Amino acid sequence: MTRQLTSTLLAFLFSFTLLGGTGFAAPGGQYRAEPASPPTASRLIVKDIVWRCGTGGCVAPRGNSRPAIDCSALAHELGTLRSFTVEGRPIDPAALEKCNQRAR
Repeated sequence: MTRQLTSTLLAFLFSFTLLGGTGFAAPGGQYRAEPASPPTASRLIVKDIVWRCGTGGCVAPRGNSRPAIDCSALAHELGTLRSFTVEGRPIDPAALEKCNQRAR
């Protein structure tokens, strides 16, 4: 019994580490962004939000600010964003355009 519990716990920790914890990072929602240019870092912190970036874009737990503010802050750090999604729903094109006004 103890051996099975230990194996299960190790498998869970390995999966959590392998996935970067993104499955548990956003109990209140999640952001997903697709930068126009691939980010150079795999992890960055913008306005107290830890973003994990890869070939498919960047993901992060939803922050305490309004999504428009977090989108603008990310665009300021990464440059133009192709898309910004909040809890699986993309923001509308006008909001994305406004977000990208802060892009560097």
